[in-house]
Amino acid sequence: MDKNELNYDGSWRMIRRHLLQWANDFQVSLTLLTRLPWPWKKSLQTNPHGLTGVSSRKSQDDLDIPEDVLESEETYYINSDEHSEQPTVGRAVRAFPLVGIVIGLIAGIVFAICCGLGLPSLVSALITVAVSALLTGALHEDGLADTADGFGGGRSKAEKLKLMKDSRIGAYGVLTLLLIVAAKVIIIADFDTVGETICALIAAAAVSRAAMPALMYWLPIARPNGLSASFGKPNKQYVLIGIIISSIVAIILLSWTGIIAIIAAIGATFIVASISKRQIGGQTGDVLGATQQISELFFLLALAVVR
Repeated sequence: MDKNELNYDGSWRMIRRHLLQWANDFQVSLTLLTRLPWPWKKSLQTNPHGLTGVSSRKSQDDLDIPEDVLESEETYYINSDEHSEQPTVGRAVRAFPLVGIVIGLIAGIVFAICCGLGLPSLVSALITVAVSALLTGALHEDGLADTADGFGGGRSKAEKLKLMKDSRIGAYGVLTLLLIVAAKVIIIADFDTVGETICALIAAAAVSRAAMPALMYWLPIARPNGLSASFGKPNKQYVLIGIIISSIVAIILLSWTGIIAIIAAIGATFIVASISKRQIGGQTGDVLGATQQISELFFLLALAVVR
């Protein structure tokens, strides 16, 4: 085998390795951020290197992890060697915007079908928002409601975290959810064309899911035994990759208005980060869900203003 063949073989192995890593990261992201019956599932398990990890035997109450994720057949590692082919959450955050693209595309198709059936725009928008929530098992909406209850009803940090942990939804949570859902429905229904709406939904879903890893990187962990704590602080380069991917998608689909919307989403993320830092000293999984919902709303709101 000559030198050129060796170089070719080495290059192909490197490409294959990176593609496999991306495929694994996408699988992990789908498992974490959606509740659809995908043909594969990956569960949580302590990594083999003795780093901070999560055992798949831990209970849902300990980590706020859905049972269908804990009991799934395959395995991914929470914190492992980021250069290995084993999927890790710390590395998978770069694929969060890709999951957003899938969710936004499905929601956009649903909106197009509803409009094609002659349903009023408000009804079509309401169904679209409902489908988006179903795709994720209302994971982010639940985080938003819990965050609102904790920040609004608690006095001390411990009390706020306790309220956020409570599975029951309070008045603050209900009111916040109603306002967010109503605002989204009105904005989505007001876009001029179906194509414009689909592009907005895809871009908003992608950008808002890039905001979550950014918050994981910026803020310390507020609850030591929560889901966000189990993931740890993601690598800066993977956070930036996710931001770049989502930004490119938004600009391609929305042109210059996408840039304005991205700035609005970044502003929303900073607002949530500032409030969360002041309220509980950092971030939790619930705060990450709230960040996704609020940054998505600000993204859509900016589009509604500048278009």
